[in-house]
Amino acid sequence: MKNKFQIILVLLFCTLSWSQVKFETELSKNKLGVNENLRVDFKMNQDGDNFSPPSFNGFNIVGGPNQSVSNSWINGKRTFSKTYSYFLSPVKRGRFTIGQASIEIDGDVYKTSPVDIQVVEAVDSSASPNNSESLVDDDIQLVTEVSKRSPYLNEPISIVYKLFFSPEINVRNLGEIDSPEFKNFWSQKIDVPRLEIKRSSLNGKSYNYVTWKKTLLYPQKDGRLEINPMTLDVSIDVPTNRRDFFGNIIYTQTSSKVSSDKQIINVKTLPDENRPEDFAGAVGDFDISLSSNKTELKATESFQLELKVAGTGNLKLFSLPEIIVPSSLEKYDPEFKENVKIGLSGMNGNISNTYTIVPQFQGKYPIPIVKFSYFNPSSKKYVTIYSDEEIIDVYDGPIVSNENEKNVDQKINIPTNSLQFNFIDLKSDFNNIITTSSLIDRFRYYLIAIPIIIIILVLIYLRFVKDSISSDEKKSKLSRKLADSFLEIAKNDINNTDLFYISLEKALFNFLKSRFDFQTSEFSKDNIKVKLSDKNIDGHIIESLIEILQSCEYARYTPSSPKEMKADYEKAVEIIYNIEKS
Repeated sequence: MKNKFQIILVLLFCTLSWSQVKFETELSKNKLGVNENLRVDFKMNQDGDNFSPPSFNGFNIVGGPNQSVSNSWINGKRTFSKTYSYFLSPVKRGRFTIGQASIEIDGDVYKTSPVDIQVVEAVDSSASPNNSESLVDDDIQLVTEVSKRSPYLNEPISIVYKLFFSPEINVRNLGEIDSPEFKNFWSQKIDVPRLEIKRSSLNGKSYNYVTWKKTLLYPQKDGRLEINPMTLDVSIDVPTNRRDFFGNIIYTQTSSKVSSDKQIINVKTLPDENRPEDFAGAVGDFDISLSSNKTELKATESFQLELKVAGTGNLKLFSLPEIIVPSSLEKYDPEFKENVKIGLSGMNGNISNTYTIVPQFQGKYPIPIVKFSYFNPSSKKYVTIYSDEEIIDVYDGPIVSNENEKNVDQKINIPTNSLQFNFIDLKSDFNNIITTSSLIDRFRYYLIAIPIIIIILVLIYLRFVKDSISSDEKKSKLSRKLADSFLEIAKNDINNTDLFYISLEKALFNFLKSRFDFQTSEFSKDNIKVKLSDKNIDGHIIESLIEILQSCEYARYTPSSPKEMKADYEKAVEIIYNIEKS
């Protein structure tokens, strides 16, 4: 009886153990590179039907589902296992979640728990787990060519990505799934018109290759800078051991992810020795010129003075020096122009500021020499150059008065009269005049004078207010005209991120400078906040202005989409309108 009871307990325990369903998700790894593949297994300890996988957001399915069943007896105990396997390829970096899979067992629906996965930048090993179609590393490689690995700050370097592949395989399609961000670099993509297959050798082996991407970089920070790998998704035709009826090799199509190596750039800082005080960050080889469209004119006319810097170097990354003119010449804010070509060797061309100047008086006015300093990385020295002096002759107009000039006394002939010195008659026939006056008669002069004085004061005040409004309107029109001209330039450059944001920033700065008498040295975000607050500009408008200026700064280092650029343009127009309205 006792033995029977023990057997019943064992059978009951086995039944309970068998009846507990397990349905779990197992991963080959929880963290992988964007160039690696991931194996996902959905395991259950009882057979079921109607299996439903998750959506696998953030991944492409490159293999599966593969089904396997294991059924064994060990020491009289049955072990059952059924597995659905998938092979996944990530489409980008980030954190993703493998959702819930479901299965129906004995009429009940069971679900797995979600599992988090982190996809990081490409790693050295790109082998896909349990993927029989993985390529040999030597068959396809993404090579990075860097023109210089130890440049000076703001010295150009180029980086070219080339895909090398064996002549035995055919490349069908290429897709970029992970791009380097080029942090701490000013970057400009160089267009590759078309993918042209060329032949070359790599490590002593013959390869075909295509040039995928070219980029020009200007380091904006000294020290050790890293460029993350690039990862491409490549669709290729791989030869098999089979042949068709005519003896031609049969190819099979597959896909693979290939990544470049991480690049290290050691940026040298510019030397402190012999650094000129006026050095503003220009690096390259430049010339400077100062020219006027007129050398003789009337005081009522205007002329244009152009300051131009031309050559090869970081032309988009420094500001031109300021032109100083005599006080008798009224100088307006400059119009900035650039004619810069960008290639793998760097920037070349010219940038210029054109000033409109109006003379006030007659005279000969010298335009002082303009000084410009830059660092030449070839000679490793600072160079200072100077413009030519210009003489402006104003031949017609008012003359400057000389306050020290003395008036010359003039002699006046006074005619004499024979009766001039006769004695005064002391006896007269004058009679007293008796007058009677009322209170109104006594104050009638005051009653007449006081209203006249009040009217004159009111007229003077109204004239002052009118002149102030007129002056403010003229100032507003001038500032709005300058802003509109730069906004129009920005609108024309909306397909070029760098030119667009430079013009947009110029529009806002020139508007503020003309409208609120900003000095160039005051263009900082804190000064803008203080000065606009003093002018009773709404705080929300000021914050929007600061945000758009920050967008202009960030655009030098991070790319922007056409949608973001259009939004920034409309926001800048709205800010200028709201400030004028305030």
